[in-house]
Amino acid sequence: MSLNADQIKEVKNQGFLINRGTELFSGRIITGNGVLTAAELKTACEAAEKFGNGNLTFTTRQTVELPGIPYEKIPEFKQFVTERGLSVGGTGRRVRPIVSCKGTTCIYGLHDTQEMATEAHERFFKGYADVLFPHKIKISVGGCPNNCVKPDINDIGIIGQRIPIVNTEICKSCKKCKVEAVCPMNAAVKSDMIVIDKEACVQCGRCSDKCPFGAVTGETTLYKIFIGGQWGKHRYLGYELSRLFERAEVMDIIESSMLFFKKEGKTGERFRQTIDRVGIDTAEKIITSKKLLDQKEEIIKME
Repeated sequence: MSLNADQIKEVKNQGFLINRGTELFSGRIITGNGVLTAAELKTACEAAEKFGNGNLTFTTRQTVELPGIPYEKIPEFKQFVTERGLSVGGTGRRVRPIVSCKGTTCIYGLHDTQEMATEAHERFFKGYADVLFPHKIKISVGGCPNNCVKPDINDIGIIGQRIPIVNTEICKSCKKCKVEAVCPMNAAVKSDMIVIDKEACVQCGRCSDKCPFGAVTGETTLYKIFIGGQWGKHRYLGYELSRLFERAEVMDIIESSMLFFKKEGKTGERFRQTIDRVGIDTAEKIITSKKLLDQKEEIIKME
């Protein structure tokens, strides 16, 4: 059987990518937040043995690809995995699978990243599954400034933040300051009292519970949001929006960013190019006003 370009393109849009030099395909299984249950992984393993070459590979967007699937077996493969609760896809000019770090369990995580990624998966990956954008949209959820999943080079990126609050009235000016010792950025400096250098501080939260007298605290997690990051042949750090956001605001800012891209973007250009063409100041003003959310139904129908 010799496949033509239209056949290859058709199944690519469904999440099946041709294996180089063959007429076999890798089927892409979506995880939602980088997590598979033992039962789901067992299903993927069974599918790999039944339809593919017995291997599983893991992508940078935390999906699972099963290579070696014959073209004629793709419908049967899809039926097998979907009947067992898995889904395939993650290609094309759509919202791509949401990426999350392990902030949910990581000792440095400042928030439940997998919970946030799951919400984004349901609202944007699944909720916008039939919406075509000018180009793909990549969303990444990071738990802290360690930046493990590189939110600042995704189209839209979230990073948890915890601002240290200093109470000099209860600072004892200890000879060996635990806050100063734990700061990885040397932003905490003790002279007569502990002082946080706001320019050097990355708001990682490591100091917030180290003072035995409670002179430095920071219980509230806020969120830094980047837009317009990109990696690949053309690499750009995303633009950092001007303020931090509360948890209740994050999903609306993500959606407002997506709608801005859908409305203002030209087919074939990445989100970064749209922002640069319109101007970051204008883009941020429109996105953070959230007025586009009121125009959602109209915008998503745009060609």
